[in-house]
Amino acid sequence: MIRFVLTLLILTQGILPVSQSQTPQVDATDTRSATLCLPGIYMIDPQDCSPLGPSEYLTQSASVGLDFPLVSIPYHAIDGSLGDLPYSYALLTDGSTPAYGSLEDAISGKNAIRSIEPGKLRYVSYVDYSDTENGRFFKLHDGTWVRVASRVSIPHSYPGGIELYRTPNHSFGWIVPFAPSLETKRTPGYSLDDYTGNTLNQYQLVQVYSTKVVDNVEWDLVAPDEWIEGRFVGRVIPNTTPPEGVTNGRWIEANVEEQTLAVYDQNKLIFATLIATGLDPFFTKPGLFQVQRKLDSTVMSGTFETDRSDYYYLEDVPWTMYYDNARALHGAYWRTAFGFPQSHGCVNLAPSDAHWLYDWSNVGEWVYVWDPSGKTPTDPAYYGEGGA
Repeated sequence: MIRFVLTLLILTQGILPVSQSQTPQVDATDTRSATLCLPGIYMIDPQDCSPLGPSEYLTQSASVGLDFPLVSIPYHAIDGSLGDLPYSYALLTDGSTPAYGSLEDAISGKNAIRSIEPGKLRYVSYVDYSDTENGRFFKLHDGTWVRVASRVSIPHSYPGGIELYRTPNHSFGWIVPFAPSLETKRTPGYSLDDYTGNTLNQYQLVQVYSTKVVDNVEWDLVAPDEWIEGRFVGRVIPNTTPPEGVTNGRWIEANVEEQTLAVYDQNKLIFATLIATGLDPFFTKPGLFQVQRKLDSTVMSGTFETDRSDYYYLEDVPWTMYYDNARALHGAYWRTAFGFPQSHGCVNLAPSDAHWLYDWSNVGEWVYVWDPSGKTPTDPAYYGEGGA
């Protein structure tokens, strides 16, 4: 009997001695406080139990858009071979570029039959070249010969867009290439030095579960307890409601604030990617348009300054779809990065994305250009014909 009592006291002592700091502070009048809720999300007070511990974390996470288990973006990358171009390109030398009817005339610098005027952005498409004692000369598709600065390797730093199996539940996007990588924070804002040690690389695909504004800066929640400044993400915000005027459930949406493009088919998001639209003051005009012409390739040239100092000349621009005068969706082989404004008004895409879009689209396809920030001019009188 004595041994039994001692054993009972030992067991009791093993249970009871808990320090005050380890014991949750509870209201003695709260009859439910001794009962923890089963792990779950409790957006409304359950009344008969205390939603603490795992439930508290799950509920806080749900309040900012995080539901467990986390669901991956339902996508696969597009076929990289779509970016294989049937052309070879070269960058022209500075100044006016004369074109000659033969290699001999090009070497001697005589009998030029035409000239490509000077400009900051000039590329030609060539079929052959020859190294001579007087330099390297390139033969163009029309049979003329020119001197160039160098051949061009098409950049592939941006891997291109994605095809989606279904419309995602959350916004998502790519880390735009302002820096090779950036580190996430445990909380939004710069007031706390609470970096996680986890880095995201440029063009990495992330989900955006929630957005908060702290000290007039927008922050995106991209993983549990991981925030990054919103300007570093080019977001796609799924919206399966057609723009006013679209009646067939198919449209292309260009978001000039986020620098992203989304494609909807039968009111489902099926494709998304980063783009480069018009740089101030050559904005990409907002509105609802329709594809007017489709061209496998075309020459683009033009100027906006009175002194023609901004003249551009681009041969064999691939997979081009004109939708608003000279404004088009097209591949931009001369771009090394996407996710920020760069063009003269067109919607520039990586060649692989342009090819995908070209294959999917028909003449008459709806194109919806908009700027959620409201910063892009909407007055049609502001805009001219547009450009590459």
